[in-house]
Amino acid sequence: MKLKHAFLYLLTGSLAIASSCRQIEKDGDIINSGPGNNTGGNTENLILSGKISSSLTLKANNIYKLRGLVYVTNGATLTIEPGTKIVGEADKNGGLIITRGSKIMAQGTATNPIIFTSEKPSPKRGDWAGIILLGAAPTNASFNGKAGVGEIEGGVNDAEGSGLYGGTNVSDNSGVLKYVRIEYAGYAFLPDKEINGLTFGGVGNGTTIDYVQVAYANDDSFEWFGGTVNCTHLIAYKGLDDDFDTDNGYSGKVQFAIGVRDPLVADVSGSNAFESDNDANGSSLLPQTSAIFSNVTIIGPIQSSASGTNATGINSLFQNALQIRRNSSISVFNSAFVGYPVGLFIDASKGTATDNNIGTGKLVFQNNVITGCTTNFKYAASGSAPTGWSTTNVQDWFNLPANGNSALNYSSDMKLAGAYAPAGTTPNFSPAAGSPLLTGGLFTNPLLAGFTPVTYRGAVKDSNDFWYAGWTNFNL
Repeated sequence: MKLKHAFLYLLTGSLAIASSCRQIEKDGDIINSGPGNNTGGNTENLILSGKISSSLTLKANNIYKLRGLVYVTNGATLTIEPGTKIVGEADKNGGLIITRGSKIMAQGTATNPIIFTSEKPSPKRGDWAGIILLGAAPTNASFNGKAGVGEIEGGVNDAEGSGLYGGTNVSDNSGVLKYVRIEYAGYAFLPDKEINGLTFGGVGNGTTIDYVQVAYANDDSFEWFGGTVNCTHLIAYKGLDDDFDTDNGYSGKVQFAIGVRDPLVADVSGSNAFESDNDANGSSLLPQTSAIFSNVTIIGPIQSSASGTNATGINSLFQNALQIRRNSSISVFNSAFVGYPVGLFIDASKGTATDNNIGTGKLVFQNNVITGCTTNFKYAASGSAPTGWSTTNVQDWFNLPANGNSALNYSSDMKLAGAYAPAGTTPNFSPAAGSPLLTGGLFTNPLLAGFTPVTYRGAVKDSNDFWYAGWTNFNL
């Protein structure tokens, strides 16, 4: 097999050689790594660059580098063995883009996760670009006048359309990410045109996303642009901008997710745990952003109790636990939001008023707990077509008995065992005795069809539930 414009180099090599099987240059010798060949435990670094247009397997006994943006194209499948480490080459903005019709099969294990990280000995956020999955599931985006196709952010598109996403295949399959860590990623191509830790564009629900940690992202940890992909067991750890950002008609389901913030680090654009738009203009284009989240635990920057708070010492750019805006109709169930300047912000200031979706039952917020926020509720009205809603209406809606929500005073009222773990130690997100999260999980709403019914709220059941530990790394 050949790689079209894509080469595997050894670090000491600069010559790429193509033949009937894939070749690696090692100290001047050519080693064939096609079918029937084995590099015999080679642990020297290999470089991936350009476009991978035929299927390729990355072996766990090698360390691979991404040099610049690397595209998997032409329907190829990139398979990554459990335990494999892939680094972004320093100062090269290395990134991995799985284009429409291609796949990534990165199926790690709890004991051998697949790790994407920085190569620097003293790594920092933004050392490499990140991972982008592009599929052919529906989106409300358009590109060059063609509806249902979008150009992904980050300056990754080219003359061949390698950065386009979207289509009509709800069940499109971009592969598997399971037991995967993504560390120190994120690249600002232009303001509001960044590459996130993990970006989804039109990814279909035939794709498997399960047990993925994004740590120290230089923009959003996770962002979905359209698509229908369902995700479970996600962790957004100390990212810069938003933890979970949904746009352009994303309609998938997300269950069991954790977001944790560094109180001193936020983005100039304003950092939220959740940010959601139908699109940038707040239009009524379809499909409408209608993702459904359940069993999420958000640990914001504010830590408080009856004896004191750090609220005056956090980065002033932190904003909201949830900002639902621009005609988004996402719904959130059975979740916990702790310690933000604002808890729930219904923002109708741009485009079609977001609160219209509450009135029609498309935007639902039930069985959630907000605690330790300076202000629990906020509303911004439309300047062109006000609905008459105010912050009082948001509060009244939240407090409807049928919605089963509650708001508490301090972050300590959530009674989490060790969510505010010191740097260099693994947090404990389990609810302790007396926590409101130990009970209250309900799955009677029809929107929750397809979710795993549990009796607790938040991402973690109890002290015996450590799905977030072992394969992850919080000691960065």
